[in-house]
Amino acid sequence: GLDRGPITQYFIFLSKAVQGDLGTSYRFDIPVLELVLNRFPATIELALAAMVFAVMVGMSTGIVSAIWPGTLLDRLVQGASLLGMAAPTFWVGIMLILLFAVTLGWFPSFGRGDTVKVGWWSTGLLTAKGWHHIVLPAVTLAVFQLTLIMRLVRAEMLEVLRTDYIKFARARGLSDRAIHFGHALKNTLVPVLTITGLQLGGLI
Repeated sequence: GLDRGPITQYFIFLSKAVQGDLGTSYRFDIPVLELVLNRFPATIELALAAMVFAVMVGMSTGIVSAIWPGTLLDRLVQGASLLGMAAPTFWVGIMLILLFAVTLGWFPSFGRGDTVKVGWWSTGLLTAKGWHHIVLPAVTLAVFQLTLIMRLVRAEMLEVLRTDYIKFARARGLSDRAIHFGHALKNTLVPVLTITGLQLGGLI
Protein backbone atom coordinates (compact mmCIF):
# COMPACT_ATOMS: atom_id res chain seq x y z
CA GLY A 1 0.00 0.00 0.00
CA LEU A 2 2.93 2.40 -0.46
CA ASP A 3 1.06 4.06 -3.34
CA ARG A 4 -1.80 4.96 -0.95
CA GLY A 5 -2.09 7.84 1.54
CA PRO A 6 -0.44 7.55 5.00
CA ILE A 7 -3.75 7.03 6.83
CA THR A 8 -4.79 4.26 4.43
CA GLN A 9 -1.32 2.66 4.77
CA TYR A 10 -1.66 2.75 8.55
CA PHE A 11 -5.04 1.01 8.54
CA ILE A 12 -3.78 -1.60 6.05
CA PHE A 13 -0.86 -2.29 8.40
CA LEU A 14 -3.19 -2.56 11.43
CA SER A 15 -5.60 -4.92 9.68
CA LYS A 16 -2.70 -7.24 8.76
CA ALA A 17 -0.97 -6.89 12.14
CA VAL A 18 -3.98 -8.25 14.05
CA GLN A 19 -3.71 -11.34 11.82
CA GLY A 20 -0.02 -11.76 12.72
CA ASP A 21 1.35 -10.29 9.48
CA LEU A 22 3.77 -7.45 10.34
CA GLY A 23 4.99 -7.12 6.77
CA THR A 24 8.39 -7.84 5.21
CA SER A 25 11.69 -6.31 6.29
CA TYR A 26 13.19 -4.27 3.43
CA ARG A 27 16.66 -4.73 4.90
CA PHE A 28 16.64 -8.52 5.41
CA ASP A 29 13.91 -9.43 2.90
CA ILE A 30 12.18 -11.81 5.33
CA PRO A 31 8.93 -11.46 7.35
CA VAL A 32 9.23 -9.03 10.30
CA LEU A 33 7.51 -11.52 12.61
CA GLU A 34 10.28 -14.04 11.89
CA LEU A 35 12.91 -11.43 12.83
CA VAL A 36 11.08 -10.63 16.08
CA LEU A 37 10.73 -14.32 17.03
CA ASN A 38 14.43 -14.98 16.28
CA ARG A 39 15.42 -12.27 18.75
CA PHE A 40 12.75 -13.05 21.34
CA PRO A 41 14.80 -15.58 23.42
CA ALA A 42 17.71 -13.13 23.78
CA THR A 43 15.32 -10.34 24.75
CA ILE A 44 13.58 -12.41 27.42
CA GLU A 45 16.86 -13.68 28.88
CA LEU A 46 18.35 -10.18 29.04
CA ALA A 47 15.22 -8.70 30.67
CA LEU A 48 15.04 -11.52 33.25
CA ALA A 49 18.77 -11.31 34.06
CA ALA A 50 18.51 -7.53 34.52
CA MET A 51 15.43 -7.83 36.74
CA VAL A 52 16.88 -10.61 38.92
CA PHE A 53 20.01 -8.51 39.48
CA ALA A 54 17.91 -5.39 40.17
CA VAL A 55 15.69 -7.20 42.70
CA MET A 56 18.62 -8.81 44.54
CA VAL A 57 20.67 -5.60 44.85
CA GLY A 58 17.69 -3.23 45.23
CA MET A 59 15.98 -5.28 47.95
CA SER A 60 19.13 -5.86 50.00
CA THR A 61 20.28 -2.23 49.89
CA GLY A 62 16.74 -0.97 50.54
CA ILE A 63 16.41 -3.21 53.62
CA VAL A 64 19.80 -2.14 54.99
CA SER A 65 18.93 1.51 54.40
CA ALA A 66 15.57 1.14 56.20
CA ILE A 67 17.02 -0.72 59.19
CA TRP A 68 19.66 1.96 59.80
CA PRO A 69 18.04 5.23 58.64
CA GLY A 70 20.05 8.42 58.92
CA THR A 71 23.41 6.64 59.09
CA LEU A 72 26.31 7.26 56.70
CA LEU A 73 25.45 4.00 54.91
CA ASP A 74 21.86 5.16 54.43
CA ARG A 75 23.01 8.52 53.02
CA LEU A 76 25.40 6.76 50.62
CA VAL A 77 22.63 4.46 49.44
CA GLN A 78 20.26 7.40 48.96
CA GLY A 79 22.88 9.36 47.04
CA ALA A 80 23.66 6.38 44.81
CA SER A 81 19.95 5.85 44.14
CA LEU A 82 19.54 9.46 43.00
CA LEU A 83 22.47 9.09 40.60
CA GLY A 84 21.07 5.81 39.31
CA MET A 85 17.65 7.32 38.62
CA ALA A 86 19.08 10.46 37.00
CA ALA A 87 21.62 8.78 34.70
CA PRO A 88 20.17 7.91 31.25
CA THR A 89 20.39 4.18 30.51
CA PHE A 90 22.15 4.69 27.18
CA TRP A 91 24.84 6.80 28.89
CA VAL A 92 25.31 4.17 31.63
CA GLY A 93 25.76 1.55 28.91
CA ILE A 94 28.38 3.63 27.06
CA MET A 95 30.32 4.30 30.28
CA LEU A 96 30.28 0.61 31.25
CA ILE A 97 31.52 -0.35 27.77
CA LEU A 98 34.26 2.30 27.95
CA LEU A 99 35.44 1.15 31.39
CA PHE A 100 34.93 -2.63 31.43
CA ALA A 101 35.17 -3.52 27.73
CA VAL A 102 37.56 -0.97 26.21
CA THR A 103 39.83 0.11 29.11
CA LEU A 104 39.94 -3.01 31.30
CA GLY A 105 38.94 -5.62 28.69
CA TRP A 106 37.01 -7.68 31.24
CA PHE A 107 33.77 -8.06 29.26
CA PRO A 108 32.84 -8.08 25.56
CA SER A 109 31.07 -4.99 24.22
CA PHE A 110 28.68 -6.78 21.84
CA GLY A 111 27.27 -10.16 20.84
CA ARG A 112 25.61 -12.97 22.73
CA GLY A 113 28.41 -15.50 23.13
CA ASP A 114 27.91 -19.23 22.62
CA THR A 115 24.31 -20.44 22.53
CA VAL A 116 22.71 -23.87 22.72
CA LYS A 117 19.34 -25.04 21.47
CA VAL A 118 16.79 -26.28 24.00
CA GLY A 119 13.92 -27.33 21.75
CA TRP A 120 13.12 -24.24 19.66
CA TRP A 121 14.63 -21.91 22.28
CA SER A 122 18.23 -20.77 21.79
CA THR A 123 19.87 -19.78 25.09
CA GLY A 124 23.20 -18.37 26.14
CA LEU A 125 22.52 -18.97 29.83
CA LEU A 126 23.82 -22.55 29.62
CA THR A 127 27.30 -21.53 28.46
CA ALA A 128 30.11 -19.67 30.22
CA LYS A 129 30.56 -17.29 27.27
CA GLY A 130 26.83 -16.59 27.25
CA TRP A 131 26.97 -15.45 30.90
CA HIS A 132 30.13 -13.46 30.14
CA HIS A 133 28.34 -11.58 27.36
CA ILE A 134 25.13 -10.86 29.29
CA VAL A 135 26.75 -9.17 32.31
CA LEU A 136 27.27 -5.65 30.89
CA PRO A 137 23.87 -5.26 29.18
CA ALA A 138 22.05 -6.77 32.18
CA VAL A 139 23.77 -4.40 34.62
CA THR A 140 23.06 -1.46 32.28
CA LEU A 141 19.33 -2.22 32.22
CA ALA A 142 19.26 -3.03 35.94
CA VAL A 143 20.72 0.27 37.20
CA PHE A 144 17.49 2.27 36.91
CA GLN A 145 15.33 -0.65 38.04
CA LEU A 146 17.36 -1.39 41.17
CA THR A 147 17.34 2.26 42.28
CA LEU A 148 13.56 2.31 41.93
CA ILE A 149 13.19 -0.95 43.90
CA MET A 150 15.69 0.23 46.53
CA ARG A 151 13.82 3.48 47.19
CA LEU A 152 10.46 1.70 47.24
CA VAL A 153 11.66 -0.99 49.69
CA ARG A 154 13.19 1.63 51.97
CA ALA A 155 10.07 3.82 52.00
CA GLU A 156 7.66 0.90 52.49
CA MET A 157 9.76 -0.74 55.20
CA LEU A 158 10.18 2.50 57.15
CA GLU A 159 6.40 2.96 57.03
CA VAL A 160 5.77 -0.61 58.21
CA LEU A 161 8.32 -0.29 61.04
CA ARG A 162 6.31 2.65 62.42
CA THR A 163 3.04 0.69 62.65
CA ASP A 164 1.46 -0.41 65.93
CA TYR A 165 1.84 -4.15 65.40
CA ILE A 166 5.63 -3.72 65.04
CA LYS A 167 5.65 -1.78 68.33
CA PHE A 168 3.69 -4.63 69.96
CA ALA A 169 6.17 -7.15 68.51
CA ARG A 170 9.05 -5.20 70.09
CA ALA A 171 7.13 -5.02 73.40
CA ARG A 172 6.73 -8.83 73.32
CA GLY A 173 10.51 -9.11 73.18
CA LEU A 174 10.90 -10.41 69.62
CA SER A 175 14.40 -10.08 68.18
CA ASP A 176 15.22 -7.41 65.60
CA ARG A 177 15.84 -10.15 63.03
CA ALA A 178 12.35 -11.61 63.56
CA ILE A 179 10.75 -8.16 63.41
CA HIS A 180 12.64 -6.96 60.32
CA PHE A 181 12.52 -10.13 58.23
CA GLY A 182 9.58 -12.05 59.70
CA HIS A 183 7.08 -9.19 59.95
CA ALA A 184 8.18 -5.94 58.29
CA LEU A 185 9.68 -7.39 55.10
CA LYS A 186 6.69 -9.65 54.49
CA ASN A 187 4.34 -6.64 54.36
CA THR A 188 6.81 -4.61 52.31
CA LEU A 189 6.90 -7.19 49.50
CA VAL A 190 3.36 -6.64 48.17
CA PRO A 191 3.93 -3.25 46.44
CA VAL A 192 7.48 -4.26 45.49
CA LEU A 193 6.24 -7.35 43.60
CA THR A 194 3.63 -5.23 41.82
CA ILE A 195 6.20 -2.68 40.66
CA THR A 196 8.68 -5.42 39.69
CA GLY A 197 6.09 -7.06 37.43
CA LEU A 198 5.30 -3.76 35.72
CA GLN A 199 8.99 -2.93 35.27
CA LEU A 200 9.70 -6.38 33.80
CA GLY A 201 6.98 -5.80 31.21
CA GLY A 202 8.55 -2.43 30.40
CA LEU A 203 12.00 -3.99 30.02
CA ILE A 204 10.76 -6.63 27.59
